[in-house]
Amino acid sequence: MNDYYEVRLDLDPCTEDATDLMAAMLGDIEYETFVPDEKGMLAYVKAEAYDEAALKSVLSDFPYDTMVTCVSTLIPGQDWNKEWEKNYFKPIVVGEGADSVAIHSTFHTDVPPAAYDIIVDPKMAFGTGHHATTALMLGELLKLDLAGKTVIDMGTGTGILAMLSAMRGAVSVTGIEIDPFAYENALENIRLNGLSGISIINGDASALAGLDRADVFIANINRNIITGDLEAYASALKPGGVMLLSGFYEHDIPEIMKFAAPLGLEEAGHDIKGDNWCRLTLIKRQ
Repeated sequence: MNDYYEVRLDLDPCTEDATDLMAAMLGDIEYETFVPDEKGMLAYVKAEAYDEAALKSVLSDFPYDTMVTCVSTLIPGQDWNKEWEKNYFKPIVVGEGADSVAIHSTFHTDVPPAAYDIIVDPKMAFGTGHHATTALMLGELLKLDLAGKTVIDMGTGTGILAMLSAMRGAVSVTGIEIDPFAYENALENIRLNGLSGISIINGDASALAGLDRADVFIANINRNIITGDLEAYASALKPGGVMLLSGFYEHDIPEIMKFAAPLGLEEAGHDIKGDNWCRLTLIKRQ
């Protein structure tokens, strides 16, 4: 089991916008999981990735007129499912009617009905549907015609987007996850759901070079990683294919499009949720 640092951050004043921005900035220094509350948030990072100087830099660069205090605690490896069950993860439904998915864990008994049902034991991997970016991506996948399509899910985390793609009729789904622990978690979740046609690769964007081009490319990561790897993403997408991107704010779209447009990627729409968290849809020119 992995050791983690739990960082307690109190924000004064505490707003949803402030906690979302803090999570985005911490995500850039390898923090993986965030649990907001009325005073601020808990943030988790692997012990080997914890960098006190980097954390202090984030706090000093935080742009809001907000007082931030933090306390870091080493959490030895443990059964993270029990922690999620006890404190954080509750069943949710994204969408409505025939275009809906229920997300829950093996320990939940009161699961709302939905057209699709996904079991996720998240441990410390990102992707339970609770964060606005995951919900935005799930909602768009529920609208797309994925029957017979091939899908690549970059930064698959728990595998939740890859699994919904397979349930929606994709004939081949490949998830790529750089973190070994999240990689194992994705494999476990796929087994829990009894799904076939999904392969998971432990690697980064360089793994895309060995794959056939996809009809649909998904990446719910963060702006900096997306802009840095977008050329590889575009090369992995068929002409006429659809790219769904999230993990950033609506005001980040112009910066992303500066990288996307020269690669033949055109904006086909976007949606926002919460405090301007965004999902951007791109089409690759024929």
